[in-house]
Amino acid sequence: MTITKQINQCTVRLEIGDITDFEVEAFVFYATEDLKLGAGFGNAITMRGGLAVQKALDEMDGAKVEDVLVTEAGMMKAKHIIHAVGPKFQEENIETKLANTVRNVLTTASDKGFKQIAFPAMGAGFYGIPLPNCAKIMLDNISSYLAKNSHFEEIIIRVLDKREYTPFVSEFEQLH
Repeated sequence: MTITKQINQCTVRLEIGDITDFEVEAFVFYATEDLKLGAGFGNAITMRGGLAVQKALDEMDGAKVEDVLVTEAGMMKAKHIIHAVGPKFQEENIETKLANTVRNVLTTASDKGFKQIAFPAMGAGFYGIPLPNCAKIMLDNISSYLAKNSHFEEIIIRVLDKREYTPFVSEFEQLH
């Protein structure tokens, strides 16, 4: 299940798959303020990328919500990981903080010269951001960023399963 749209010079693609296990220039990891990889995707990063990713994060001094940091991806198929510290469900101003985090990812990736990046459903898993909110905020901000900037060749939204895919399809169809 893959759908695509063209926005400015960029192909935006929605698909189901493991974001930590495919070839991409850079993918986004929804990080914690302490920058510890931990469970879930963090564990997959450690297992596939090796200890170098956590070692690079340990050299940083933590982060706050809306911060975005980039590391190499170690032995993974991806070249880089964009560690984005986003809000958690029931935090104040969650929509604004998530929108700012998405925009900060795009700006950082552009500043690094990345042409291809992949996003997960940001904060929709362990951090409890409702999927419909996540999909709307992410796609609205990606679309508005791309309308003004044509640096990227491809942005991929790579969700885990059909449960995550369905709300993104609804929002994806409204992209222009």
